[in-house]
Amino acid sequence: MTSTTHAGHPTESSPLVLLAEDDDDVRETTELLLLRRGWRVTATVDGIAALESVDTEVPDVAVLDVAMPRLNGLDLTARLTALGIPVVLLTARSLPLDEVTGLAAGADDYVTKPFDADVLSARLHAVLRRRLGPPQELVTIGDVRVDVRARRVERRGAQVPLTSVEFRVLEALLRNRGAVLSREQVIAMVWDSTWQDPRIVDTNVQRLRRKLGPTVIETVRGFGYRVDRAPA
Repeated sequence: MTSTTHAGHPTESSPLVLLAEDDDDVRETTELLLLRRGWRVTATVDGIAALESVDTEVPDVAVLDVAMPRLNGLDLTARLTALGIPVVLLTARSLPLDEVTGLAAGADDYVTKPFDADVLSARLHAVLRRRLGPPQELVTIGDVRVDVRARRVERRGAQVPLTSVEFRVLEALLRNRGAVLSREQVIAMVWDSTWQDPRIVDTNVQRLRRKLGPTVIETVRGFGYRVDRAPA
């Protein structure tokens, strides 16, 4: 696998990856590269250990080697997707039939070894975005009204101009209304990477507060940001 090193800072609220890989070198390298990109990682040596780890903490997404002892990646995929956990499969093979078999087993995506670590991270973010689904098309928060489809924001009946980045930050929070998003999670959704300085999120939230009012986006100290818990 190849890599461009980027500093990452996983926090308690960063997305958790369950990594199941029986090759020690591949497992340890992949774990390190994901940590550098801001992911939390639970690394396991085979399918049984991976399944047992879910009892301790449910991951946001799983990365599974196809060829593992005791419980292979395809069988484990069926078990995890039944629990609602999205799966990205790793394999040393690149035959179309292998990809079809993996996707038929319920995998959300498929990466062939040797893989680029940046590509794997981007695929994981894409899987999480797809799982989030679309937000409400019309959202009201106090005196602010957001038309997501039209990308139009109004406050007290007057249109509020937002930059494309400001709108995407707001949309990321709306997609997860009531949940606290870390800066790293917002970066992953808006910029499709974890390489940005986390302060870029703070800057855009401050701009949104100036335009929409100070109470639309709540700061949860030590964790991140949230749009109000209860729908208006």
